[in-house]
Amino acid sequence: MASFMTDTNKIAIQDIPAYWPEAKVQLMKRDRIMSRLIPQFGDLHLVGRGEPFTTLARSIVGQQISVKSAEAVWQRLLSACPKCTPAQLLKIGQEGLAGCGLPKRKTEYILDLADHFKEKRVHADKWIEMDDEDVIAELIQIRGIGRWTAEMFLIFNLLRPNILPLDDLGLLKGISMNYFSGEPVSRSDAREVAANWEPWRTVATWYLWRSLDPVPVEY
Repeated sequence: MASFMTDTNKIAIQDIPAYWPEAKVQLMKRDRIMSRLIPQFGDLHLVGRGEPFTTLARSIVGQQISVKSAEAVWQRLLSACPKCTPAQLLKIGQEGLAGCGLPKRKTEYILDLADHFKEKRVHADKWIEMDDEDVIAELIQIRGIGRWTAEMFLIFNLLRPNILPLDDLGLLKGISMNYFSGEPVSRSDAREVAANWEPWRTVATWYLWRSLDPVPVEY
């Protein structure tokens, strides 16, 4: 999975999410795997970054390519469109985006994203107050954004505490390695394990990601 985020033009939200300490305590009480896993990572915690539009644009750029390739394309895009606003991207258009190294389909996705924001067909200013599924429903209207991308946005941009991204291969692998001795797991298996994590499924997912890769990736 390519990282959603770059440090360019981003303001880091370094504060620990308000729910994180309580979630750690509750997960360690309820789940013997979490009681072993969580202490291994000390004071590390989920860190959110980014502004909604640029976060989503960056996610489209990074789809199905390596982090290194995505970063190179993203830097070219920022050179052509320094503020990376919807209006700016719509102005440079498909030809300008193609010149940054984006394939035709991704240029269409980014322009559709920009148009959704410019015409206010999504309510980015209200997402912080909206239910998870309502935000997802808005995001998946945009071409190139599926449920997994929307769930990563909820986790890393809105810092929602109870997201279970069942399409995430890292989550399924983390459950497999930690709960099933490496045996393959189904979405149903994952749901059953995660039932014990409510309402802190984001936090448990984050620690399972860390069990596979101790260095936090920012999406």
